[in-house]
Amino acid sequence: MTTSTRGATKAPAVLVLEDGRIFRGRAYGAVGETFGEAVFSTGMTGYQETLTDPSYDRQIVVATAPQIGNTGWNDEDDESRRIWVSGYVVRDPARVPSNWRAKRSLDDELVAQDIVGISGIDTRALTRHLRERGSMRAGIFSGEAIAGEPELVARVQAQPHMKGASLYEEVATKETYVVPAVGEKKFTVAAIDLGIKGMTPHRMAQRGIEVHVLPATASVDEVYAVEPDGVFFSNGPGDPATADGPVALMTAVLERRTPLFGICFGNQILGRALGFGTYKLKYGHRGINQPVQDRTTGKVEVTAHNHGFAVDAPLDKVSDTKFGRAEVSHVCLNDDVVEGLQLLDQPAFSVQYHPEAAAGPHDAAYLFDRFVSLMEGQRA
Repeated sequence: MTTSTRGATKAPAVLVLEDGRIFRGRAYGAVGETFGEAVFSTGMTGYQETLTDPSYDRQIVVATAPQIGNTGWNDEDDESRRIWVSGYVVRDPARVPSNWRAKRSLDDELVAQDIVGISGIDTRALTRHLRERGSMRAGIFSGEAIAGEPELVARVQAQPHMKGASLYEEVATKETYVVPAVGEKKFTVAAIDLGIKGMTPHRMAQRGIEVHVLPATASVDEVYAVEPDGVFFSNGPGDPATADGPVALMTAVLERRTPLFGICFGNQILGRALGFGTYKLKYGHRGINQPVQDRTTGKVEVTAHNHGFAVDAPLDKVSDTKFGRAEVSHVCLNDDVVEGLQLLDQPAFSVQYHPEAAAGPHDAAYLFDRFVSLMEGQRA
């Protein structure tokens, strides 16, 4: 990716899809070129949390909300150390941010972090295209990068697919760090960073949990060296079929019957450890308005999602696995995609979405309490 200076309402830009469709607009953020998988996110707010979510590594995110950037950019809401999206696509960028917490504009932050974007295109038409034909490889080109336009489709088609991509080690921490419990310490959790968001250990810390965040490559001995009451597997990017290391680690945790909780990528890892397959969704679930039913209670939640892969597990029967009986605990009400798993004979469960939901909604926050209950039960 090559970049230069701020480009909103200045340099011409094009978004090129691998099937040959081209959208023309103006540069937003840095000027240059970038490649990734084009996906759409349906959140009407929380763009800062979206852009800094490591699960979006190597993806060009299309904002379906028509106006983006109204609240600018602050220094408190980042979910990780940097912006991870490959590119950003918006229809109508705010000309002037207006929020008491804003330190600068979204456009300025995109420039500072060399993120190439495009504005002024029909994002509704683009979203419909991706929904009908599926997420696909794409490129954003602006300024001088447009010079070879006839060749741009071929350049996009030469990019790697998301299926088969191993990305979690790219985004994970390289060194272990600790997030202390808020107030009295009640439990210790080893959290495996596959692309963890900052709000996740914070939500656990609020419940009296001291969280040791370990690299994705952590060994079983390193996990149990912190004497955990529970083990957590985070969200993350890429194809779960490539995550043999995390699957082996989770298998070892399950063998020890330690209370276990996984979200998003961690849900897919649990699925693989239990013997289920995974597959790529046509266009995925991304945004903060996805309806999910918790089958254990019958409750319907509005939830935050970011996943392009899912677990292939039977919805309507209990499955026998090498770790006992397992069942689908949560399901998406839009398309019946598996959104959660739980073991019935030992303390382990997972969900496919993001219960920390920094930008909201907070319907799923109870899942951290459920994890606490598992650890209390094991201790008792």
